[in-house]
Amino acid sequence: MTSITPLLAEIQSCTACAAHLPLGPRPVLQIHSSARILIAAQAPGRKVHETGIPFNDASGDRLRSWLGLPREVFYNPMLVAILPMAFCFPGTGRSGDLPPRPECASLWRSRLLAHLKGVRLTLVIGQYAQAYHVPKSGKSPLTEAVKNWQTMWPHTVTLPHPSPRNNLWLKRNPWFESELLPALRPLVQRVITA
Repeated sequence: MTSITPLLAEIQSCTACAAHLPLGPRPVLQIHSSARILIAAQAPGRKVHETGIPFNDASGDRLRSWLGLPREVFYNPMLVAILPMAFCFPGTGRSGDLPPRPECASLWRSRLLAHLKGVRLTLVIGQYAQAYHVPKSGKSPLTEAVKNWQTMWPHTVTLPHPSPRNNLWLKRNPWFESELLPALRPLVQRVITA
């Protein structure tokens, strides 16, 4: 397998959708060819854009809690790859951040995924990642995909976005925290320590 370094250099200098990005391009991702867990998410938020660290915000705090991972493990690229559907902050709309820019996935996603031969668990976060990584779920709503978490277990798990904006979703779907998370945390630990 060829080195991922030249590909990452290409991504860091990408300007394909720069004209559409309110804060300009700043690709934020985390990857190493030995990663065991792939977090397929949406796109960086404003705070992540500012720090350049994926999930370095309230969403990340919640996600790490869901997974039972301390920051030092979560941010170890040899264990966890974090590849959002778009690598740059897309801007803010009326009800939150705008959708990920589609250029990013078409340019980079398959090339990056080809380097991840050791992934044992893919965590699919949000509807855009679901559409790419779980296409057989078709147009099923995210809630239905999350509720059917055992269908692709233990290799792929669809999760809602951990954003504080999803507090109402979590309140309406208590099974997520009482059924899925208690099963997910031990699985994550097994994958990390295997």
